[in-house]
This record gives sequence, structure tokens and C-alpha cells, in this order.
Amino acid sequence: MMIGVEKLTVRFAPDAAPAVRGVSFGVEKGEAFGLVGESGCGKSTVLRAIAGLNRHYGGRLTLDGEVLGPIRSKASYRRMQMVFQDPYGSLHPRKTIRSQLMEPLRNQGLPRSSAAVDEALRAVGLDTALSFRFPHQLSGGQRQRVAIARALILRPQVLLLDEPTSALDVSVQAEILNLLSQLRAGHQLTYLLVSHDLAVISYMCSRIAIMQAGEIVELVEVERLRRGEVEHPYSKRLLAASRTYGKERQPV
Repeated sequence: MMIGVEKLTVRFAPDAAPAVRGVSFGVEKGEAFGLVGESGCGKSTVLRAIAGLNRHYGGRLTLDGEVLGPIRSKASYRRMQMVFQDPYGSLHPRKTIRSQLMEPLRNQGLPRSSAAVDEALRAVGLDTALSFRFPHQLSGGQRQRVAIARALILRPQVLLLDEPTSALDVSVQAEILNLLSQLRAGHQLTYLLVSHDLAVISYMCSRIAIMQAGEIVELVEVERLRRGEVEHPYSKRLLAASRTYGKERQPV
């Protein structure tokens, strides 16, 4: 088991009401696992707790059998990297792409190698000459590729993906999803993907946890989801909504 989550409860402050309650699931090594649900259901909160960005949680988190506490070691951060929703917001506007790809190496006490930067950029399909530009000089798709390259430069085992395509145009979304699929196979990565979009989740993932109001209401394999074989009333509503979304205004 690469990622283990047992009875996870997350609060935004020690005395606050829980935003996530009793969430449990496991992700096998090399698997792409999805968390799906409407905005505010707690899926990104789960991801941030696993990443160590929210320390007010209870329950048990493990990475490849190692228990993850609220305070993490550099080694655990190196093994598990996160790609955020907004590629522009996650990049420093006044630093070049090259300097930002060097930062994870510096933070981990690793040699700041230009060769490593160039390798990471090529891995995500970018020309190495783009490394001397600033984020505003790149397209949205290029910025998200840079964000993925920044995560890959430490050679992690796990990528935590928080709505990685929702801020992009539809045509660019497909490019990024295909890239992520290729990288998972080529680098033997494990993915935990959060999205509100069932189409994205079902394309990327083999198993899916459906969340509502801070809890997992159903775990389902993607083939069952595609056949509409879900049991919980919320899962059925979510699936029905995804199938009719965008069709209301089509001409009859």
C-alpha cells in the first residue's frame, strides 16, 4: 500500500468543527486513485492533510508503510509532491522558471543542477529555453507543465493532484491529462487525484472515492462507474448531473 488513510478527521483549527470526518481508503503502488465530489465536500482538504499542509488532523496516514505525523521530514516531502489547481498562483511571478525549478533542490539540500532542470522540462514536453522566462510569459498549459516539472524534479514516488486541469481550456486539459498518464507509466508514479469532474476522474483513475459533506459515501471501480453501477443516492445524483451537464442549451 503506497498511501494509507485510516479514519482521517481534519479541522481547520484545533477547536473548529471537522471539515472531514472518518475518511478511510488506500492507494496501491502505481495506482491512480480519485477523490470526487462537489465543491466544499472536503476532497482537497483530505489531499492537503496527506501532503502535510494541514496539521490539525486525527487518524492515521501512511506512505509506503511509514506513518506520517503532522510534522514531516524532508525525506517524506521529497517522496510525495503536490501539483496545485492554479498554475499561475503556484508559481512566483518575479522569478524565472529555472530559478523556481532549482528551489526544490535547494530546499532538500541537493545539488542545484542545470542538467536536472533541463531533464525535468523535457520530461513534460517543454523546450529548455523556456526556463529563462517568467510565468506570465507562458501559456496556461505551459505553466501547468512547469508545475508538474517542479514536482518531478525531486523524483517522488507519489503525486498529489488537486484539480490539475480545472483552470485550463478544454483542449489544453486533454494535453495535460495525457501527459500525466504518460508520466505515471514512465516514472512508475502513484497518483491521488482530486476533481469535481467525473470525466477527468474516470479517464485517469482505476478506483474512485465519492465524497459528500466531509465523508466518503461510496468507493467504486471506474468500470462500474462508467456502467452507472453506483449505489448511494448522492453517487447516483452526481453521475446523472455529469451526464446532463452542458446539454441543457443544445438545440433540439
